[in-house]
Amino acid sequence: MALCLKQVFAKDKTFRPRKRFEPGTQRFELYKKAQASLKSGLDLRSVVRLPPGENIDDWIAVHVVDFFNRINLIYGTMAERCSETSCPVMAGGPRYEYRWQDERQYRRPAKLSAPRYMALLMDWIEGLINDEDVFPTRVGVPFPKNFQQVCTKILTRLFRVFVHVYIHHFDSILSMGAEAHVNTCYKHFYYFIREFSLVDQRELEPLREMTERICN
Repeated sequence: MALCLKQVFAKDKTFRPRKRFEPGTQRFELYKKAQASLKSGLDLRSVVRLPPGENIDDWIAVHVVDFFNRINLIYGTMAERCSETSCPVMAGGPRYEYRWQDERQYRRPAKLSAPRYMALLMDWIEGLINDEDVFPTRVGVPFPKNFQQVCTKILTRLFRVFVHVYIHHFDSILSMGAEAHVNTCYKHFYYFIREFSLVDQRELEPLREMTERICN
């Protein structure tokens, strides 16, 4: 029997709580609009387009937070099968290896295990999302000038989670009966980053053949 991802999520208390939007804010209304479009069965290519009259940075912010929640959940469901032993290097098959770099502990690109990379990645994104100077939530406070560049970096790194999960843990996706859910999440993510040119085409290469099959 296929497992519901929410049921799996509920079993592991180490997962981060979902980041939510405050009711009554413009971003909350945008989030509801985006979710309503998803549930309506509209084509995902149409769903990701900027609604008329809306601010593009607000639209991107809403989706970055939502994708963080969804991808964090997807990886969390198979985290037990992604260990220091099974995945000693954060990679996407034999051709692609991802190294971690930040402004604190790893100032130079470091070769890490997949679970260590994932933990640092989720902490890093969570810190940015909760930083009012990067993702302002107060009315009238503008986004920083480099906001879209920051989001490009976030989304590029989140794409690497898909790469690792699809290439190294697809059997886990199948065993949980989650293939359709993960594919839909990936397609939503892919159409969004392509709509706004937020991830370099070279980063997409590891999943190119799969993407051509399920997104065209």
